[in-house]
Amino acid sequence: MWVWSGLGGLGHMAVKLASALGAEVTLFTTSPAKGEDARRLGAKNVVISRDAAQMADCQASLDIILDCVAAPHDLDPYLGALKTNGQLVLVGIPDQPHPSPNVTPMVFRRLSITGTSIGSIQETQQMLDFCGQHNITADVEMITGEEVETAFERMLTSDVKYRFVIDMQKTHW
Repeated sequence: MWVWSGLGGLGHMAVKLASALGAEVTLFTTSPAKGEDARRLGAKNVVISRDAAQMADCQASLDIILDCVAAPHDLDPYLGALKTNGQLVLVGIPDQPHPSPNVTPMVFRRLSITGTSIGSIQETQQMLDFCGQHNITADVEMITGEEVETAFERMLTSDVKYRFVIDMQKTHW
């Protein structure tokens, strides 16, 4: 079972890709409103991370968590959701460090925290080929250049589904 944390610009693509690869995808989100979108994108399960009962239900049940959140947050609840030998993979880069996690579950359950960034040119091409074969595209909202400031403000409040794209033909600088 694969899990994604964060359903933003990167996270929504991760859900689509993992689903197309045949993974059983669970999404962690702080927003109950994102549940319907998560399922539309391919998630089988949605866990509201602020709901203690939902978090308790998934304890020690997941193989890997890909954390796409680019804001500092407590990693301990996610480590608690991992099975023995589970991995928490960080791809979101916050502007401030995450709080230090509790190492006890990491040691006793052989958990690891790792990170990854952009792949090689060959890996990127393989991903693009896979997306083409499975008709996977980013969900975008078209804006004009004149709407960039408003779009930036909306991005700061997580009011984006899921990428803004500037339509240069409708932009009058």
